[in-house]
Parts: sequence; structure tokens; C-alpha cells
Amino acid sequence: MPAGTADDSGRNQGRTDVIVVGGGPAGASAAYAAASGGASVVLFEKEDSIAQTVRTSGVTWIDEVREFGIPRECYNPISGFSFCSPNNTVSIRGGGEPTAAVLDVRATYRWLASQADRAGARIVTGAAVTGVTRGSDGRIIGVTVARDGQNTTHKADVIIDASGFPSIVSKSAGMQWQWDRFGAGAEYEAEAENVDPDTWWLMVGQKYSPAGYAWIFPVGGKTVRIGVGVGKPESGADPTHILKRLVADREGPIADLGDIKVTEFHYGLIPNDGLARKTVYDGLMLVGDSAGQANPLVLEGIRYAIRFGRLAGSTAASAVLAGNTSADMLLPYEKGWRDAIESRVRSAGRIQDRWLGLSDEQWDRELDIIRGMTPDEFVSFVKAEFGVLDMARMAARRPGAAARHLFRLAGDRLR
Repeated sequence: MPAGTADDSGRNQGRTDVIVVGGGPAGASAAYAAASGGASVVLFEKEDSIAQTVRTSGVTWIDEVREFGIPRECYNPISGFSFCSPNNTVSIRGGGEPTAAVLDVRATYRWLASQADRAGARIVTGAAVTGVTRGSDGRIIGVTVARDGQNTTHKADVIIDASGFPSIVSKSAGMQWQWDRFGAGAEYEAEAENVDPDTWWLMVGQKYSPAGYAWIFPVGGKTVRIGVGVGKPESGADPTHILKRLVADREGPIADLGDIKVTEFHYGLIPNDGLARKTVYDGLMLVGDSAGQANPLVLEGIRYAIRFGRLAGSTAASAVLAGNTSADMLLPYEKGWRDAIESRVRSAGRIQDRWLGLSDEQWDRELDIIRGMTPDEFVSFVKAEFGVLDMARMAARRPGAAARHLFRLAGDRLR
């Protein structure tokens, strides 16, 4: 048993090197990297099993899936992309390798947790972190945990807050705030009569979401995820109510699915405040949704959670082994993730701000811009990895209004 865990009686067993709060992709990845780096690690997950509740649609990208080593049985590859607005439809399909993927969320998260377990991390489920403890100097030195009717205290040299949208640790410590902007998503997982297994749909405009989009994502076989995301506070609409209406009325491409049998309901929140949070303190790190690490264009963040979870874990292990877990020693983590994505996320946020204000008619025209993109261009754009020079080259190949619009987007990225 690693130091700092509680035995079955709930007694404190001393210290551990690293405590990770949250068993999602960020937490499991941080635990894996910290344990692989030689640290003793305990991960606390509030639910009774990893991924007991699904809160995400699971869309990500093939390059990252392969880089992370996620097994093939954990995802469905996607090579076709379709958009529709109230009066326009665009389909983009490449002839080569798939570029996107829809994850089997439970299988993927449990595989990530198994990687952490094999590396030596101890995973404790049914353990809800309820607060933090501080030393005499005010530094955070541990967490309080409610499990099996008992409250215990667990100390560590580094605590990694991977608790997701609630940001349990950092908010309990008074270091962070509630998100001002966020996305709320409601989704059905369902068995459908007619499924195009390698194409996903995004549906935009007031009919589908007043400040966001709706989607159809094939999971594999006859299984699809049908969902609606709404930006808050831009809209007060309830995504669950919109989802029920879209499915009942068989709006847009949902009609082509034929008979639909709902098997699960998913609901989740994802931050959309940009990268405003500080993510390292003395003995404390934030990663994943706790850190606001999400791509604002389509509000996806699993790839960031895994990548930067691993970076947080390896940084924490190095600091522990060096005997210095101050904020300065942990700072390479923050510098690393900011250098990787900050400018891209900022630019994508400006484009998202523009999208949130489009009318149905403007969306109809926007899809004509998307129509001219190659599959690689489209994926780079949606991933928020589209550079100014790329936009300028693409604009140069398009006449009139389309070119002017792309140059404006390129200009937004320069500001």
C-alpha cells in the first residue's frame, strides 16, 4: 500500500508523493505518468467505478489516438464530415486514412486507468474528495476524503486537481472560481436502424441550438450518439429539451437514422472561459477541465486531458524526486501546455465568438466557406490548428466573398 493511503479502517497511513483527484482522462494520465516517473501515487475517484457516468460525446482525432496508444477496440474511425444548417448541407470526405475518431468512452477511460494501475498507482473508487488541508504555513498539504461513511485525511507532496468542471480541490482551497462561460451538453446513446459508420454530422442554426450545435456521432455498428450543446450564458435554453424535440420530430439528418432506440442518456458541462486559470501553485497542479484546457470551436478536450495529464504527472514526479515541489519547480508543466495550445485556443475562441452570433441565413453562407475545404484543411480548422498562412493560401484559391471571409478569419487570428 503506498504511503498516505487509508487502510480499510480509514486510518491515515502517512504521506504519499502524489495524490490525483479524479479518474477521468486527465487524472488517469497524470497518475500513469507520475507513477512511471518513480513517484508513489494515489488516485481518488468519487464514483464507484471509472467512467460509471459518461459526460462527453468522445470525439477526438486519429493522430492523437495512435500517439497515446489507445487500443483499436476503444474507438470508431471517422473519415467523413457533414454539416447542415437550416437551408444548406456540406459533406467533406477524404479518400485516404480516417482523420477523426469517436471513442468508446468507458472502454477508453478504463484502459487509461489500467495503464496507471500497471505503472504502480493505487486507484481508490467511491472516494469523494471534499476539501483540502493546510500546513501551519498555509500551504496545501492534503485532502479530505469521504468513503464508506468515513472521513479521512490524506497528505501528499503534490496534489493534482483533475476533478473536471467542478474543480473540487482548487475551489475548496479558494484559489479558483466558478466558470463564467461553459458549454452544457445533453446526449442520447442509441441503436439506430440506418447508420453511416464513418461519418459524423454537425447541425447548426437556431433549429438545432441557439448558441452551439447538435451532432450525430457513430460509435460503431448500429450505435450512435445524438446530442445538443448550448453555450452558457449566451443562451438560457435547456439542451435536454432541445434534444428531446429534435429526436421526436426527426429533424434534419436524424430522420435518416430510421428507428431509434435510446439506451443511455449523457449530460455534461465543459468550461469555455479560455485559458485564464493559473494551473500551478506550491504543491498543487490543475489539469484537464479543471484547468479549462478545451478547444472552444467544438468544445472538445479529451486529447488535451491525456497529453497534459501526462505532462503534469511527469513534472510532479520530477519535482518530488528533486525534493522541491514549489510552484517554481512545477512551472515547466504550465509553460509546456501554454506553449503548445494557448495561441491556438485564443484564436479559436475569437472564431467561436463570431459563430455564436450567426443567424440561420449567415450559417447557410458559412457552410459555403466550409464546402471549399479539403478534409485536411477542415480537420485542422476544427482542431484549432489552422495557421494564418494556411488560411491565406486557402483564401487565395477562392474567389470573391469566400476569399474575403477567410482573410477576415486570418486577420482575427493575428489580433
